[in-house]
Amino acid sequence: GTSVTQVTATDGDDPSFGNNARLLYSLIQGQPYFSVEPKTGVIRMASQMDRETKDQYLVIIQAKDMVGQPGALSATATVTINLSDINDNPPKFQQRLYYMSISEEAPVGTTVGKVFAEDSDIGKNAAMNYFIEGDSSDVFDIITNNETQEGIILLKKRVDYETRRRYSVQAKVVNRFIDDRFLKEEPFEDETIVKINVEDADEPPVFTLENYLMEVSEGAMSGSVVGVVTARDPDNADSPVRYAIVQGLHLKRLFSINEHNGTIITTKPLDRERAPWHNITVTATETRNPEKISEANVYIQVLNVNDHAPEFPKYYETFVCENAVSGQVSVKELAIMCITHDYLLDNTAGIFTAKSGFRRQEQFSFYLPISILDNGTPPLTSTNTLTITVCDCDTDVNILYCRYGAFMYAMGLSTEALVAILACILILLVFFLAIVAIRQQRKKSPFSEKMEEFRENIVRYDDEGGGEEDTEAFDIAALRTRAVMRTHQPRRKVTTEIHSLYRQSLQVGPDSAIFRQFISEKLEEANTDPHAPPYDSLQTYAFEGTGSLAGSLSSLGSNTSDADQNYDYLKDWGPHFKHLAGMYTSHRSVGD
Repeated sequence: GTSVTQVTATDGDDPSFGNNARLLYSLIQGQPYFSVEPKTGVIRMASQMDRETKDQYLVIIQAKDMVGQPGALSATATVTINLSDINDNPPKFQQRLYYMSISEEAPVGTTVGKVFAEDSDIGKNAAMNYFIEGDSSDVFDIITNNETQEGIILLKKRVDYETRRRYSVQAKVVNRFIDDRFLKEEPFEDETIVKINVEDADEPPVFTLENYLMEVSEGAMSGSVVGVVTARDPDNADSPVRYAIVQGLHLKRLFSINEHNGTIITTKPLDRERAPWHNITVTATETRNPEKISEANVYIQVLNVNDHAPEFPKYYETFVCENAVSGQVSVKELAIMCITHDYLLDNTAGIFTAKSGFRRQEQFSFYLPISILDNGTPPLTSTNTLTITVCDCDTDVNILYCRYGAFMYAMGLSTEALVAILACILILLVFFLAIVAIRQQRKKSPFSEKMEEFRENIVRYDDEGGGEEDTEAFDIAALRTRAVMRTHQPRRKVTTEIHSLYRQSLQVGPDSAIFRQFISEKLEEANTDPHAPPYDSLQTYAFEGTGSLAGSLSSLGSNTSDADQNYDYLKDWGPHFKHLAGMYTSHRSVGD
């Protein structure tokens, strides 16, 4: 009787006229599981159904007008009905008994095998969890694969073939989501048995203990026994075992092990003060199969022996005031810690004055021998010297002040003498700085005067050169290039012969060979001397006047104007007058 859905048909006739539009519904296909109400078209369940048997039904509904009377018209429709799942089926193992095996060498976490339970439901209704019950749960574990819904059995603890060769494991499966409506029918779980056989393997030796703790006295002689480690072959063959120490060469120098019986002995005396503990690793190897090796840790504690006398841990800087009274503590640090290398104890002793008043001038330091005895077996004793310095103070010791006074006293100086020395050093320093300043001032003054001299002594030359067209006198490109490096050549000395040529040239004209030789010598001297100022060009005309073919160039005594002059003769004077001839010739042409 549960309503599934409702179908509706329409008729185009007038519903107010007769029965032409009055519809009647009927079920053509779908019995006996469904029914339809004739007037409303509501589809209802007619009997119980099982989704696991059939999960989909096709129901055909017919609609007739005229209330189904003869001559009525009809139409049909198909309704697809799908059944949804409920958890009404428990999981069931496929087998009542499973057989599996595992090697005794298998590490923890190894997969032993898989079991599977079926559930006719789908989706979350088929989700399940697996469990292991009984004593086997300590050795094995089982987890659920959520994708395949399989139970995976894992090794939880190492197994030993020689100890136990087979296990009977009881596995159970339970639905993860249970519908309480169906619990009264049957439990939603199932069980099975898993037989697991342990396979034999060649195992490495096994130590009786994973960690060994041993003790040895630091006074033990070389060859003393420290302890014994034991390992055996767990297999039936019971192969002999060989022992060795494998951790550092320094440990091998201190200890050795008998490879046959595992006895550890010392190879040299031990010192607890240097190393109170030694950690070594011992291996056991099968003689028949050297690849089978196992390890064990051995912790060796070195026991103490009273073999060191007590002593002061540091140098004590002690002072006593000159005005100290009897029974007063004489040191700034009230306690002196005495230590030994065998024990570290807070054993303190206070030093007190036995009289009142001390004079530093009479005795500056006291050397107090102190005997220290420990409580070891046998007891040891030592004598340490404590130096006590007399300080120029009243009753309370000021460490910094006393250190200063002790230093001054050791140097044999008083405070007044130290002040005088410092004053002298200060005076010498001031005097030295004054001398340095004066020297710096003297070095600075000549330089300033020379700069003034450079600025004031300016020499002007109003001689006009030949202009840019005068390329015969000097090389202008060499003057404009700063990168030209002038090689130093010594200035040629004017010989007696040149002086004689000079005197002779004064008596002859420019056409004389003597004159030309003199001019050539002077020109060569000027060209080869890079230090002769000025560096551009220096031309000297020593012959002008009587006997000169050019005559006077001055216009002071001329009664004629420039227009009356004919300067064409200047072109005949040579290249040195080329520029001048061009000026006067062009001037006359313009005037004309």
